[in-house]
Amino acid sequence: MLDVTITVVGSINMDIVALTDHYPCRGDTIFGNEIRFSPGGKGANQATACAKLGKEAVIVGCVGEDPFGDRLIETMNDNHVNVSFIKRSESKRTGTVLVTVDQSAENTMLVVKGANEDLNAGDVESSSELIRKSKVLLVQLEVPEKTAILAMVKAREYGVTVILDPAPAEGMSLNVLKLADIIIPNRQEAKYITGIDVTDIQSALAAARFMEQSLGVTSLIIKMAERGSLVYSAGQWEYLEAVKVNPVDTVAAGDAFAGALACAIADGESLVSAAKFATIVSALKVTKLDAQEGIPTMDEVNEFCATRNLQHYLSD
Repeated sequence: MLDVTITVVGSINMDIVALTDHYPCRGDTIFGNEIRFSPGGKGANQATACAKLGKEAVIVGCVGEDPFGDRLIETMNDNHVNVSFIKRSESKRTGTVLVTVDQSAENTMLVVKGANEDLNAGDVESSSELIRKSKVLLVQLEVPEKTAILAMVKAREYGVTVILDPAPAEGMSLNVLKLADIIIPNRQEAKYITGIDVTDIQSALAAARFMEQSLGVTSLIIKMAERGSLVYSAGQWEYLEAVKVNPVDTVAAGDAFAGALACAIADGESLVSAAKFATIVSALKVTKLDAQEGIPTMDEVNEFCATRNLQHYLSD
């Protein structure tokens, strides 16, 4: 059995990205500036982040028997993600995401799950020894929820820390939250879970307390993009300011955050320390185009910190 620090159970997609000055209105036809085919998928992005930051990362996922699937596996392998637990679906095409990015670097996404829907309980059972050997299991919800739940149950049985990125939140069973040690929703996902519109520190704190008191979630981070994040654990909280950058592409910023957080948690860091590191990594990601290609390496993170006088738990 291979060495592994972080196991990611999640989606693998090809992002078809259109760069545009502005979004079309319904019924409009407009010209875009560029089209890009960018390896993505929340699971693949997060596994890539872990690997590029120096951890032994394995992904459990599914792609189709098609050129997109070939390229996605090749790209992750090139980024030192272990791809030996990726299944090939004979009946469904590789998951695909239609992405538009405007001049503000904000994005919209239309996800066609494709082969991700074929990731099943048997695949989790086949990877159970892998999960047992891990320090962290990182899960999202672009694969069937029952598959994600089984992976989380296995991890908890083995005493492995479970981090859940509850995205997409729409249609999610709230019971899945109780299986995670740490959840990391963004503002929209926090609103879906709690009904509270998260716009500032106080509303984020209200949402965090609701999740603890009503849903049994004791450790969480509410990500508010350029507004920073709220780190909450067992009634204690800390607000972290965002690192100011000139954004180019926000695609996979949350995935870079999740992967970096998992790395720090695997190293035994506190939730606040891990969140500070993740904040730096995600800020650097948005300064670069594309999902996986834009996720920084550890050397790039350290160079960025040196130029901005930032510190993280691995700083000299």
